[in-house]
Amino acid sequence: MAQTQTTCPKCRQPVLVEVQQSFDMTQDPLAKQKLLSNAANVMHCPSCGYQGMLAVPIVYHDPDKELLLTFFPPDLRTPVNEQERQIGPLIKRILDNLPQEKRKAYLLQPKSMLTYQTLIETILEADGITKEMLEAQQKRIMLLERLLTTPKENRLALVQQEEALFDMHFFSILSRILQSTMSQGDQNSQKELLDLQNLLFENTKVGKEIYTQAKESESVIKALQEAGKEGLTREKLLDVILAHTSDIQLSTLVSMARSGMDYEFFKILSGKIDASSDEKEKKALTELREKLLQLTEQIDQRVKDELEKTRALLEKIVNSANIESALEENIESINEFFLQVLESEIAQARKNGNLDRITKLEQIMIFIEKSAQPTKEVQFLESLLDISEEAQLEKTLKENLDKINQEFLGLLNTLVAQSEGQSANAEIAEKLRKIYKTALRISMTANLGKA
Repeated sequence: MAQTQTTCPKCRQPVLVEVQQSFDMTQDPLAKQKLLSNAANVMHCPSCGYQGMLAVPIVYHDPDKELLLTFFPPDLRTPVNEQERQIGPLIKRILDNLPQEKRKAYLLQPKSMLTYQTLIETILEADGITKEMLEAQQKRIMLLERLLTTPKENRLALVQQEEALFDMHFFSILSRILQSTMSQGDQNSQKELLDLQNLLFENTKVGKEIYTQAKESESVIKALQEAGKEGLTREKLLDVILAHTSDIQLSTLVSMARSGMDYEFFKILSGKIDASSDEKEKKALTELREKLLQLTEQIDQRVKDELEKTRALLEKIVNSANIESALEENIESINEFFLQVLESEIAQARKNGNLDRITKLEQIMIFIEKSAQPTKEVQFLESLLDISEEAQLEKTLKENLDKINQEFLGLLNTLVAQSEGQSANAEIAEKLRKIYKTALRISMTANLGKA
């Protein structure tokens, strides 16, 4: 990904921007995600906070979906022949990277997208996400935006007017946005969203259901924590279950304490059923046992399915021609469960003395461990954040001029943009801006000296 220096349209200050024009899934497994999440070709001005998309020609290639799409921003007002001249080399590079046997007919007819939105919709539609689905989501996002910009005293009327749109889909969107503001430390937005969520919990049908379920789950969690203060025995677990028997509560209990619901646990419950002389109580306990058995079977089946899915993914990576590329392509699936399966497979391979498999599995483990470590740029930045005096900061940056490269400046630019508006991290945001401006100035001065 190339970096270019441009000028902020708002404050006219110089800004370094990472520019990517070719999004080829054969070369970059994250290409699609970058486009869909608007993570590419975004300008963040550290001076005034301006943020916006860069108008650049784009080529997208997904061989699995047989998609070769081009987009040339209308804002550039470029003649068609000039557009073809600029897009041509990007398409040629994609073709050159493909072996002869994979060059199919769709590559000879790239589809031109008139708008960026059409480009995104075409990519999503190939994944089974229809325009109607996108419109439904957009309608709910727009409603959320309307609510947030409506004075608080007028929100209830809008909620009552749009009752039908406050479904599980809407609350899922609201939850994701709320989680995002929490992870970013944006306290102002977080409070605004929580206030809105509470209003919807109290005044919409689905909101009331979600709130009731959340409260039921919360009471179960507290009861489990209390029972486990001096060690959670099977008898204590059964007491908690007997006091929380709604479907939501039982589901929560089984998901949190499945390991405690073993043969001995059900033996204790069966003994309680046999010892009861009250037919009504005996029937209720028997029904409870059946529910618990069904729920534990469901949990076990989900774990089994996840285990099979993870093993299949691991085998796919092990047998791939390029293990690192396969890992990058499936990076979002690398979780604690994957690591457990990987460790188990390494132990089994050692037991079997399968040296080739051990080598490949350990290569996967090394890649994951390396990915979890902070990069050199992050380590350097952490050391700069510890410096309080401006003179020392400038001295350190000049002494480490070789570290002020495109990757470091790009990292700084991104972090400065992310920190904007986060009151909880105002001090760090100010430090990041100071480091970025100083590093950019020193880098530009050094480059001018070379010219």
